[in-house]
Amino acid sequence: MKKLLLMVAIAASGTTFAQSITEALNYSTSNTTGTARYRAMGGAFGALGGDLSAIGDNPASSAVFTKGTVAFSLSSDNIDNSTTFLGNGTTSSDSDLSVNQAGGVFVIDGAGNSKWNKFTLGFNYDRIGNLDNQYRAIGTNTNSISSYFSDFAQGVPLDLLETLDGESVTDLYQFLGETEGFGAQQALLGFQSFILDPVTNDAGNTEYFVNTVGESYEQEYLFASEGYSGKASFNMGAQYNDKLYLGLNLNSHFLDYNQSTVLFESNDAGPDQGFTNVTDVRFENNLRTIGSGFSFQLGAISKVTENLRLGLTYDSPTWTTIDEETTQRITTTAVDDAGVFTTVVNPRVTNVYESYEIKSPGKYTGSAAYLFGKKGLISFDYSYKDYTTLSFRPDNDAFFNAQNAAIDNLLQPVNAYKLGGEIRAQEWSFRAGYRYEDSPFKDETTISELTGYSAGIGYNFGNIKVDVAYDNFTQDRTSPLYSTGLVNDVTVERDNTSIIATLSLSL
Repeated sequence: MKKLLLMVAIAASGTTFAQSITEALNYSTSNTTGTARYRAMGGAFGALGGDLSAIGDNPASSAVFTKGTVAFSLSSDNIDNSTTFLGNGTTSSDSDLSVNQAGGVFVIDGAGNSKWNKFTLGFNYDRIGNLDNQYRAIGTNTNSISSYFSDFAQGVPLDLLETLDGESVTDLYQFLGETEGFGAQQALLGFQSFILDPVTNDAGNTEYFVNTVGESYEQEYLFASEGYSGKASFNMGAQYNDKLYLGLNLNSHFLDYNQSTVLFESNDAGPDQGFTNVTDVRFENNLRTIGSGFSFQLGAISKVTENLRLGLTYDSPTWTTIDEETTQRITTTAVDDAGVFTTVVNPRVTNVYESYEIKSPGKYTGSAAYLFGKKGLISFDYSYKDYTTLSFRPDNDAFFNAQNAAIDNLLQPVNAYKLGGEIRAQEWSFRAGYRYEDSPFKDETTISELTGYSAGIGYNFGNIKVDVAYDNFTQDRTSPLYSTGLVNDVTVERDNTSIIATLSLSL
């Protein structure tokens, strides 16, 4: 397969479905994931500690451990989507089983009469984002996918869209990507698939009309993605004078994501004397994304009294380097004076984009917890994250500057709340949690607020603990099918349910 490095600014041809603000949020947003105990209590562990996944919220959590501990967790995730498009509703579901968490903490006692009672070293991995998803949108539209190709084609000279002697469509698609950009490639797909025709046959023609002439268009849009984002935390913690716990995390972030979209369109256009009418279209886009990044965290937990604890955490911005590849393919069926024929335009070229960086915003978290002796506890976390500081880099790129300007207009600060409780009855523990997070978008519809509920139980065998949790959250998303032309909105109501099991071993 031929490779292509696009050295020109993608901004010259408009935004792509890959490099968008919504995708940047997908790449940089973490969900509440981790051990079963952590999930069952809604992730409200900032002032508690003593849990491997709590280290990812407050690095001082490791210093609360009294003995070395290792734990790993399995998660079964089920996503139910209810999709609305052009007034029609469809449903779909997807499930996934994965290792959701794994890590360990090692405790080193302080020396002599030092007020530094102990030190801890820890490592924990959490899959902070499950990017598996799929949905289907079906409807009857008065707008055709041809408008997408037409928007990109207007202004492109005809001689750029016609192959030369001995030149294949593959060669031309690659050439346009290297010299003209994404938009010219879309114009080529529309022209070579007979969706577009020039107003005149002059080489310098820059105007095009469409060959989809139906009164209505039956459309089916399929979206499928798979992948994850993860965080590996390398932790150091310490306890001072029985009252103060301190910690530092150095975090390595990684992202692996694949996305595929396919649009099927048909209309009832018949033969038209002297003209070609396109009746069916299949348009496929594939995206491959790999990312790696870095962040750090500073945290503290104060034992104010024997029952009351307060926590404070600072999360630095995360700097993530993104590498992306895309492929495209289009198939059309058309009818003319000679009959029906099918055209396949498959460039077999992978567009490899220059690496870019996403700087996701930092976060501040304040926490409080009250312990009722050995009977139970209640805990609360509040976090503030300003998404207007999300940014693309390099700063000297015109496209990314435009995206950054749009971020200021579209995004807003986010408040997040987590509430959790636990009741203990001898070796048994019973837990419940609630969480709420504001929408990062000012319109609150592109991505809505998030609401989640959870519950769980645990049993302590001594050096072995087994915990199970149920976690559910809902969040809606609304987005256009494409960046231009066919911009009808699809609304997806997502309901995510997880069953988590954790095995913990004390060393």
